[in-house]
Amino acid sequence: MSRPYRILGENAFYHITSRGDGRRNIYKNESDYLKFLDYVMRAKEKFRFRLYAYVLMTNHYHLLVQTLQANLPRIMHYINSCYTTYYNVTKRNAGHLFQGRYRSLIVDADSYFKGLTRYIHLNPVKAKIVERPEEYRWSSYKGYISGRGDGYIDNEATRMVLGMNGAEYMRFVNSGLTEKDDIFKDVYAGSILGGVSFIKERLKELKLQVESTDISYLDRYEERVEDEAIIGFICKEFKIEREDLLRSKNKKDQAKKNCMYLLRRLTGKSNKEIGKVFDVSHTAISKACSSFEEGISKSKKAKKLLELQISHFKG
Repeated sequence: MSRPYRILGENAFYHITSRGDGRRNIYKNESDYLKFLDYVMRAKEKFRFRLYAYVLMTNHYHLLVQTLQANLPRIMHYINSCYTTYYNVTKRNAGHLFQGRYRSLIVDADSYFKGLTRYIHLNPVKAKIVERPEEYRWSSYKGYISGRGDGYIDNEATRMVLGMNGAEYMRFVNSGLTEKDDIFKDVYAGSILGGVSFIKERLKELKLQVESTDISYLDRYEERVEDEAIIGFICKEFKIEREDLLRSKNKKDQAKKNCMYLLRRLTGKSNKEIGKVFDVSHTAISKACSSFEEGISKSKKAKKLLELQISHFKG
């Protein structure tokens, strides 16, 4: 069976879910939850999108995002692949972590935003993990009711779309504890949540997307750092020739790992694409980036130097 097309759009709202393979747990301790959220924040920095709500359950997660560019697949590939690499390295695991493709619904935010956030925030209650949504740590709910955000969601944008203060939102969510609320009854074709006019507009977009002959459809919307800018920067920083950087077979070369890491974080390229630059496998890129990241986590000085490198490109 062929995979259905995803409807990609600028300024589009999506409800995203992804489960552990075989419904197994994808988070086992506090560090895992924090690392996943860290990758979400890195993805925001790299691909430009807004995060409106989230909940991280033990074996799956929910995100409500708005893509400012038509790049949802790149966002989700980055988050899931980076977290899978982290999980497999730290847990000495191998193979797939997530079950197949993530699920995404393109959403009519005007009609369904509030209901979706309530559904997301009540997940831990419905699963009988906690009695009240504010008791659950790994969701955006407390950021909503405080009005101050939680450091992860885009708080000002969320408040504008939500149109409620913290007390009003708490009452709205609490009403969902007793009311039956089947928000997904209006899902069309498994991928669109909205009214008739919204569905028709999204189907028109899908038709144009499918018929487009522009094979660089996704890339047209990316604001990224050029490969050569990063390679030149690393050569200058480490006082190394370009050929030595790219073709050295020394797997422990810090300059090489540093360059691979920046390319993955700032260019939007996959491990396979970066591997072609260095003439190595995508697995080698994954291992090098994980090794570099592990080294950064153990040294405040190294972390500060990395922040300075990133600020050089981000301004």
